[in-house]
Amino acid sequence: MKAIQLRHPATLDTLALVDLPDAPAPGPGEITVRLRASSLNYHDYAVVTGGIPAAENRIPMSDGAGEVTAVGDGVTDFAVGDAVVSLFFPNWIAGQRRGGGFDSVPGDGIDGYARESVTRAASAFTRAPRGFSHAEAATLTCAGLTAWRALVAEGHLKAGDTVLVQGTGGVSIFALQIAKAMGATVVATSSSDEKLERLKALGADHLVNYRTTEKWGKAVLGLTGGVGVDHVVEIGGSGTLDQSMIAARSGGHIAMIGVLSGYKSPVTTSMLMQKELLVQGITVGSRRHQLDFIAAVEATGIRPVLDRSFALADLAGAFRHQESGAHFGKIIVDI
Repeated sequence: MKAIQLRHPATLDTLALVDLPDAPAPGPGEITVRLRASSLNYHDYAVVTGGIPAAENRIPMSDGAGEVTAVGDGVTDFAVGDAVVSLFFPNWIAGQRRGGGFDSVPGDGIDGYARESVTRAASAFTRAPRGFSHAEAATLTCAGLTAWRALVAEGHLKAGDTVLVQGTGGVSIFALQIAKAMGATVVATSSSDEKLERLKALGADHLVNYRTTEKWGKAVLGLTGGVGVDHVVEIGGSGTLDQSMIAARSGGHIAMIGVLSGYKSPVTTSMLMQKELLVQGITVGSRRHQLDFIAAVEATGIRPVLDRSFALADLAGAFRHQESGAHFGKIIVDI
């Protein structure tokens, strides 16, 4: 089978297309999946560029979707021909995650899905939503599930709430779609007026250009009549957290899911205390979360927003497109 492996030092230029043996026959409790698509996440980018150290010859990519080609003894959830999608944390079935490491994460601690086939425990996959292409299903593992957990599983989003989303990456667009499907009002930010118009077409109620509006937190606060938003899906990290806290209502929920603006920066902790904000780190979700999310996707009709597709052999080109910031929605890898 064809696969992509990391070479050291890890850079986009050292990603290698290789021939590897086909996936072995499944043992008890395992399935073999012919992978058809993956999608890019910031975590994957950090791995392939050396920001997150990974083993030599590691196969990258945490997202994988395809069809089951063989089923091992004892597997009852899947049959040959079923469309499936991978889990970011294959060992996190439900409840609270134990430990904060990434040892079991595909494309990081173990080999990922930049390859044509894989044999793995059946519990490392869930069914894909009915009617989804493999490319659409591949967007759910990390970006979609993160947005779902941030707003619904942890944020307890309800109709009438107000949600602030930042930028036009996969998590932010999924958060916008989930919020609108559940009857919330959405304030969306971007540095591009063109992208803001595309967010408006997806249902965003209010738009703020954070490049031309430096104090965008105050602007968002004004859009809510001085009350503040109920939920913030915070992708910037420490560099934007203060503005998010200004935008949030007293007692509001800020889901920290990204670090695009930096890992370290002064934070106004007095404002966090004064407004009694809940700032919660979110790292994807469990198998139970993913099953709930897929059920919601089917019930609401949410469809992922796809940007461009790249061949597996051009995985480096896909990441360079991600680097450029020109994408809107999820970048897909066809396998």
